[in-house]
Amino acid sequence: MIKLGITGGIGSGKSFVSRCLKEGFSVQVYDTDREAKRLMLEHEGIRADLIALLGEEVYTAAGLNKPLLAAYIFSSPENAQKVNAIVHPRVKEDFRNWAFRQEQAGCQLVGVESAILFESGFDREVDKTLTVSAPLELRITRVMERDRVGREQVLERITAQISDEERNRLSDFSVENAETSDIHAQLVRILSVLNVRNED
Repeated sequence: MIKLGITGGIGSGKSFVSRCLKEGFSVQVYDTDREAKRLMLEHEGIRADLIALLGEEVYTAAGLNKPLLAAYIFSSPENAQKVNAIVHPRVKEDFRNWAFRQEQAGCQLVGVESAILFESGFDREVDKTLTVSAPLELRITRVMERDRVGREQVLERITAQISDEERNRLSDFSVENAETSDIHAQLVRILSVLNVRNED
């Protein structure tokens, strides 16, 4: 079974491409962001470590105290690294278990979607990597509409991430997700290179 890492900057449309893989080619995709949020609620080790780091108030009756956690993470790079050191290893372990189950079920290919695939070292968990990119102005427009934020805020988020050029340099494959892009055709070519049967 081949494990394909899918990444891209904010507004690139990596989640859209992941959905295309699932709906058009029956490829199951592990979403690291969604699963990390689930694990922060369910994983006893993560819960214990976050409480040790931030105190009991990091969890409330309603669940994770997101404002408190976000304020801590964004106050310094060192704080972000401390939280990542708690969460990332557990997400990788969860992905390995998930991928094993998919392999046992006979899957030829699975995906793992991560905005910080290379920065988090998640690229070492996969066999091949794919970067989704899009024109800068289109990315800005998408995020402004999706998150209801201003242009300057979007640009700050984009510049805080590694560049598309760097991602493409590190990746085995790339998908251009502009308004006129044929995503399906690009994915067909990639699956052909990977020698994965088209399930569409």
